[in-house]
Amino acid sequence: MSTSFRPHALHDYALLADGERGALIGPCGDIGWLCSPGWHNDAVFASLIGGGGVYAITPRGRHVFGGYYEEGTLIWRSRWVTTDGVIECREALAFPGEAGRLVLLRQLHAVDTVAHVRVLLEPHGDYGRSSLASAHRTDDGVWYLTSGPHRLRWQGAPFAVARGQGLTAEIVLEPGERHDLVLECSASPLPRTAPRAAEAWAATERAWREAVPALDHTIAPRDARRAYVVLRGLTTHGGGMVAAATTSLPERAEAGRNYDYRYVWIRDQSYAGQAAAATGAPELLDGAVRFVGERLREDGPRLAPAYTVHGTPVPDQRELDLPGYPGGFSRVGNHVREQFQLDCFGEALLLFAAAERRQRLDADGWKAAETAVRAITERWREPDAGIWELDSQWWTHSRLTCVAGLRALAAAAPRHPLSDHCARLAGTLLDTTAQRCLHPDGHWQRTPDDPEADAALLLPAVRGALPPDDDRTRATLADCRRRLAQDHYIYRFRHDERPLGEAEGAFLLCGFVMALAEHQQGRLIDAHRWFERNRAACGASGLYAEEFDIAQRQLRGNLPQAFVHALLLETAARLAEDPEAHA
Repeated sequence: MSTSFRPHALHDYALLADGERGALIGPCGDIGWLCSPGWHNDAVFASLIGGGGVYAITPRGRHVFGGYYEEGTLIWRSRWVTTDGVIECREALAFPGEAGRLVLLRQLHAVDTVAHVRVLLEPHGDYGRSSLASAHRTDDGVWYLTSGPHRLRWQGAPFAVARGQGLTAEIVLEPGERHDLVLECSASPLPRTAPRAAEAWAATERAWREAVPALDHTIAPRDARRAYVVLRGLTTHGGGMVAAATTSLPERAEAGRNYDYRYVWIRDQSYAGQAAAATGAPELLDGAVRFVGERLREDGPRLAPAYTVHGTPVPDQRELDLPGYPGGFSRVGNHVREQFQLDCFGEALLLFAAAERRQRLDADGWKAAETAVRAITERWREPDAGIWELDSQWWTHSRLTCVAGLRALAAAAPRHPLSDHCARLAGTLLDTTAQRCLHPDGHWQRTPDDPEADAALLLPAVRGALPPDDDRTRATLADCRRRLAQDHYIYRFRHDERPLGEAEGAFLLCGFVMALAEHQQGRLIDAHRWFERNRAACGASGLYAEEFDIAQRQLRGNLPQAFVHALLLETAARLAEDPEAHA
């Protein structure tokens, strides 16, 4: 690998994504993470986790970095201020992406100075473990390269020089001049005709304009659009949305909590669909319903918690024997396929109910809903791994989420033959859970044997498992405020006797849920404080990870974390509404 590009703090990365795969780009113009041809395939640029492979465009000489997204897109502008002026590089994966081939667009612009730029292209398949097998330039100045299964074509650098394990080039631009570089990568033979930069840029701009709603009715339209754009960038043509673009980024240094999130979690997909419904965005809602519905119709009560974007089983976890991101390990695959997570069925019902309220649940969707109800009927008594994917227990959150889903479906279609059964089953689950999991102080506890607070227990009430004025709802909110909250951030639960922040970071998903819970109680100022505090916990590009280290002001975990963006989007919409409308 190139030793000149080290990993950066997660705060400094931006995401390029086209729905079929994603890239992380650092402040030195270095793309150190990109999998091809799809999300969970091996990386061709893997320097992020200590493998080989990088594609960098970096100004020579002294400079400081900035950057921003063009509004309503994942088109990123790297921006460097040098001692003489400004240099920019416009970056994007051509959108929407093709399933088998990526097109990476990069356009240099010498804004107001002579630009001296170094370019390095080092593709290395198999997470950097495959060397560059071949590199040759045709008479028209186009480079063709291979590494492992990857076939690449690179336009715009006929003057590049093959050195070591890659290509290098020096580009000099006069003030105002622009220069395009176009990289394709595929595991199959490339098309005979190479893409034209101007046409690819125009198509990408047009596609983003058509894909992203204005969201002006939310309390934070720009951030809501950014969240929507990220979710759309993580969502494939088939509707499957990966939980994150990366693998193995640590939630806590050397703690062993490093996982591969390049798969579709049923729960996360349902969160995103509900957020889309709340904002009136049918494309993401329909995609979520389609993907979750297909999995339910195929696997029934044996629904897995997660799948690949193709709907196939998640591969088992394995080590790559790479150094990993600092503080972490290099792992691909995930043990989640071995788990049972009961709340997935409840979240699926909440998703289907949201679609039905929007009159977007078709006959196939109803078949999937019936399957989810049957699964809850058969399996609600079984221990499960729960939302946090821990040891199998009788998790309170899982049962209450099913109560919420059953009630939501019954309310959305009161005349449907399934409605009465849903209402009766919800009552049975709630009564049994209250008998087993209600703390003597009146709040919900984690399991029958674990009396501790858990921020996940706030969400079922927000979703309608119980009324806002139910004593158990209010007691649980007060308990989480008292035991898990710090300065309008909140932690999931207490791991041990250490201070909360020493065990893990504040959990941003739960921070937005707190905003929804306070809003539901009519505490509007507190709701907005929670929203503003947690939406500030992003990186320089506006991306959110799973956790936020309050002490160090750093992102923790894989990036970007889809469910955080989903809850930000939903909260931005809900806080613009009258809380009495959902009472």
